[in-house]
Amino acid sequence: MNEQLNPEKILQTGLAFWASKTLLSAVEMGLFTELSSGPESLNRLSGRLGLHPRSARDFLDALVALGFLTRTGDEYSNTPETELFLDRNKPSYLGGILEMANHRLYPFWNNLTEALRTGQPQNEAKSGGPELFEILYADPARLKEFLAAMSGISHGANMKIAKTFPWKEYRTFVDVGTAQGDLAAQIVLANPHLRGEGFDLPEVAPIFEEYIEDLGVRDRLTFVPGSFFTHDIPPADVILMGHILHDWDLPAKKMLIRKAFDAVPTGGALVVYEAIIDDDRSKNAFGLMMSLNMLIETPGGFDYTGADCVRWMLEAGFTSTWVEELVGPDSMVVGIK
Repeated sequence: MNEQLNPEKILQTGLAFWASKTLLSAVEMGLFTELSSGPESLNRLSGRLGLHPRSARDFLDALVALGFLTRTGDEYSNTPETELFLDRNKPSYLGGILEMANHRLYPFWNNLTEALRTGQPQNEAKSGGPELFEILYADPARLKEFLAAMSGISHGANMKIAKTFPWKEYRTFVDVGTAQGDLAAQIVLANPHLRGEGFDLPEVAPIFEEYIEDLGVRDRLTFVPGSFFTHDIPPADVILMGHILHDWDLPAKKMLIRKAFDAVPTGGALVVYEAIIDDDRSKNAFGLMMSLNMLIETPGGFDYTGADCVRWMLEAGFTSTWVEELVGPDSMVVGIK
């Protein structure tokens, strides 16, 4: 029986950081953006990226073997996926989340064992520095990178929500923690009858305004500055919270759901979405590891199952709920008042 057992999965996962860092370094150097204009030879590409002769061929061929580049003769090209999603000049670029992973999360995750044993964050706060969001919002360049990362990781789910939620029944919405405003923008692009507001801290306003201006939807979206901890959520037919609740502990989660309940009329809706963990807690590995990332990054945040969120919504007063898969690991939980 033991002869049939294979350690391949153990080795692949245990050494997965090799592949991860290879891809992250390629994104950091702008490799896929460089190749967006067409195939490049080994020597030319090495020169443009500043690769050492000892590393260049192994690095590029590793990306071929991993499925992120193709090679014909001595020339390298993007795959269809890296061409679409990792060219910084395309609106479909989702490398922002990878850039943030490279700059911040990669070193912090080295301390996961300590986090597991102490329950304490392992980011800048570990050394007495400010907490995550205080750091991000204090630095406009870092904030813009973070918000772009959120748009990148959320874009597919945002488009799905814009097309599949029953928007014909509603006229107004508020996107809480709107970031760049991609969710709000996709909703109004797909539903011309809607008007929406993006609700976030004042520092986000210029980034939001620039983004919706570029997408041509500034006439139907408005930015509302405020903190969802100290201000009421602006009233609307539908309140949306994308990748928000998992940042906070249980009392804060319930408080935000209650604020959303108070902000919508009878018949109104709350839409919560992120990497919702499956109810059996055995399939959505991304959602479970995202919860570990909240352990690394926050004092009390955690991800949760659809059943958890449904229970919190019912406790707040919502009368009917459903859970619906979106894209990849993301699902939405909807509560109707």
